[in-house]
Amino acid sequence: MKLVFATNNGHKLEEARGILGPAVEVAALSETGCRDDIPETAGTLEGNSLMKAEYVYSRYGADCFADDTGLEVEALGGAPGVYSARYAGEPSDAAANRRKLLGALQGAADRRARFRTVVTLIQGGRVRQVEGIVSGTIATEERGDGGFGYDCLFIPDGYTQTFAQLGADVKNRISHRARAMQALARLLGQ
Repeated sequence: MKLVFATNNGHKLEEARGILGPAVEVAALSETGCRDDIPETAGTLEGNSLMKAEYVYSRYGADCFADDTGLEVEALGGAPGVYSARYAGEPSDAAANRRKLLGALQGAADRRARFRTVVTLIQGGRVRQVEGIVSGTIATEERGDGGFGYDCLFIPDGYTQTFAQLGADVKNRISHRARAMQALARLLGQ
């Protein structure tokens, strides 16, 4: 079985290939000839994931899947959520996003948060969605130099270190994206 992953992010591709295993050939978006900047203008993770998958399926006719991820912070009513990558504005700036988040949580007692990834699969025209969630808390300062985005602020439940401190092996085993890809593998019968 061959599926196009609507991404050109090498880390995401390798993670998906590792979880889905040899029974699923996961192709990069670039392998379809798509170099477009796929719109992500929906107001939800589900909507953005669906938008990306439909874009690929309708233009290239390939069975595919797409994902969208957001950090949802309790004290901020679920923000930054779907706007996680652009929380501090355009252009996207991870360091500015982290500074804005820490500023918004200044003095907050409730620092509970979760990362959520939604994956949309379109196979033979049939649309299905799965999600992966990891809950945790937001640290009061950046800790660790691994990972990317909010990893140096997010402490997953059951751990005392941030994703950035835990390292890629642990993160990729317990993360929201790993859980979503595992749910996709079950959907595919893997």
